[in-house]
Amino acid sequence: MNKFFSKQRNANLGSGVSTAVPSAAHSMDGSPGTPVNQEKGHSGNTGKAPHVTVRTIVMTLLVAMGGFIFGYDTGQISGFLEMRVFLEMFGQPTAVTAGHPFGYYFTNVRSGLIVALLSIGTLIGCLIAGPLANKFGRRTCIPPWCLVFCVGVVIQMAVGDGQWVGIVMGRWVAGLGVGALSVLIPLYMAETSPVPVRGAVISCYQLFITIGIFTADCINYGTEARNDTGSYRIPMGVGFIWAIMLGVGILFLPESPRHDWNRGFSDRARTTMSKFYGLEETHPLIVNETKEIQDIMEATQGDHPWYEAFTGPRMFYRVALAMTLQMLQQLTGANYFFYYGTTIFAGVGIKNSYVTAMILGGVNVGSTFLGVYMARHFRRRESLYIAAFWQFICFMIFASVGQFLFKNAPEGSSTAKTAGTVMIVFACFFIVGFATTWGPLVWACISEMFPYRYRAVAMGCATSANWFWNFMLAFFTPFITGDIQFAYGYVFAGCNLAAFIVVYFFLLESSGHSLEEVDAMYLMHVPPRKSGKYMFDEETKRNLSATRRPPVRTKRGNLGKKKRERGDIQHCLRLLRRF
Repeated sequence: MNKFFSKQRNANLGSGVSTAVPSAAHSMDGSPGTPVNQEKGHSGNTGKAPHVTVRTIVMTLLVAMGGFIFGYDTGQISGFLEMRVFLEMFGQPTAVTAGHPFGYYFTNVRSGLIVALLSIGTLIGCLIAGPLANKFGRRTCIPPWCLVFCVGVVIQMAVGDGQWVGIVMGRWVAGLGVGALSVLIPLYMAETSPVPVRGAVISCYQLFITIGIFTADCINYGTEARNDTGSYRIPMGVGFIWAIMLGVGILFLPESPRHDWNRGFSDRARTTMSKFYGLEETHPLIVNETKEIQDIMEATQGDHPWYEAFTGPRMFYRVALAMTLQMLQQLTGANYFFYYGTTIFAGVGIKNSYVTAMILGGVNVGSTFLGVYMARHFRRRESLYIAAFWQFICFMIFASVGQFLFKNAPEGSSTAKTAGTVMIVFACFFIVGFATTWGPLVWACISEMFPYRYRAVAMGCATSANWFWNFMLAFFTPFITGDIQFAYGYVFAGCNLAAFIVVYFFLLESSGHSLEEVDAMYLMHVPPRKSGKYMFDEETKRNLSATRRPPVRTKRGNLGKKKRERGDIQHCLRLLRRF
C-alpha cells in the first residue's frame, strides 16, 4: 500500500508535509480558540475571525429547510396509515377486530409501496441532481426541485376514493424533489460555510429532518380524529409552506463560492467567502483559502465527464466509502425503533401510536441539537466509531430483552411492563447516540471528502445508497418483523459493529481542514488512524496544488525495503491534469 513521506523533500517538491501533533484547538472543528493565521496579508489585516456570522446563521436556517421537507414528508406518512378516513379510502375491507377496529387494513405490500415509493423517487432524484448542479449551479437548481416536490403533493391531495396507486405515484414524484434536495442542500452548505463551523452547519440539515418528523407527528395527532379527508389532506397541504420558504428564500442567497470560481466569477466568490467569514477580503485567512481554491481550479481545469467521479485519483475508494457510510446510516437501525415503538409502548400502557411517535420524535430532536454542538467541537471519526459501538450495545440489550422476555409475556403483566420499560430506555439511549453522531455527521463527512470537480456527482451516488436502503427497510421490515420479531434487532447490532470497523479503519478525519486540504489528505494516503492529528505546514498549504501527488514510499518483497516514487513538481502536475 502506498504511503507518503511525512518530512519535507525540497529537492523534489519544493514544499513538504508536516505531521506534527496539532493543538487541542485545531484537533476540533473550529472550536473556540482555534488560531487564525496571523501572517500578514496584502493589507496587514490580521483580525481574529468571529465564531459565526449572522449571514451564516441565516443561510443555515433557510437552506436547512430542505431537511425539514425531507423529515416532514417522511414523518407524516406513517401517521396516515392509521387514520380512519385514510384507511377507508385506500385500504381493503376486513372484519372488525381488535387489530382492525375500523374494518379496513393495509396489506404489507400496499403499505410498503405507499411508504417506500418515496425512496425510489428520491434515489432517482439524487442521481439526476448532481450533473445538473455542475452545469447550472447549486443554488439555481434548488427552486425547480422544490416545485417538483409541490407537484407530487398536489397529486396526492387530488386522488379520490380507492385510488391508492395515485398516492403511490404522487409520493414518487415528491420523492424526486426530496432526493435532489438531499444532495443539493449539504453540497451548498459544504461549499459555502466557513471552515470552523462547516460541520455544525451541515449537521443542521439532519437537525431540520428531525424537527420535520416531529412536526409531522404533532400535526397528525391534531388532525387524526377528523371525520373527513382533511385528516390527511391538511398535513399534506402544510408541506407546501416549507417548499415555498426554501424555493423563494434561496433566491436571496449567493451561489456557492466554489461554483462561482469554477465559472470564472472569482471576484464574486471571494466577496461571498469574506461575507460568510465576517472578514475583509484581504484578511490572511481569506487570502490563503482563496489561493488554495485558485491553485486547485487551475491545476484541474478542463471538462471532466461524469464517470471520472469513479476513475479520478482515489475517487473509487472515496465513493465506495461514502456509499457505505450512507448505507450504514440506514442500517444502524434508527428507523426500526420508530417502526416497532408502538408495540413496545403499548406493553407499558401507552396505546396511542401518535403519542408514541411524539415521544420518540422529541428525544430525536433534542439529541440532534446536541449533535450540532458536537459537530462543532469534536472530531468526526471518534464520534462515529464510539457511537457505533454504543449503538451495538443498545441493540443487543434491546433485542435480547424483547425476544426472551417481552415477546412471550402476557399483555399488562408485570413482566411485560418491566421488560417494556427496559426496552424503551435503551431505545432512547440508542436514539441519543444516533441523533448526536450518525444522523448529522455522515452528511458532513460525505460533503467534505470529494474535490470540487467530482463532488456533486459523487455525493449523488453516495446519497442514492442512503435512499436505496431506506426503501429496502421500509418495504421489507413488516415482513421480517412478522417472522422473527425482536430478533431482527440482532441484524442491526451486527450492522453497527460493521460501522465501527469501517469508520475506524477507512475514514479520514476532516474537521478543521478546508475542502481542498481534505482532498489532498486522501490523495496522500494519510493513514485514517493518524488523520486526527494530521496538520499541513503553511508552506505546503500555499503550494497545495503541487503537493496533490507527493513523494510516496512503498514496501517491496518480504524484506520490506522502501523505495521512493520518482517525481517532481512538474510530474505531479502532469498526473493531476490528466484528470
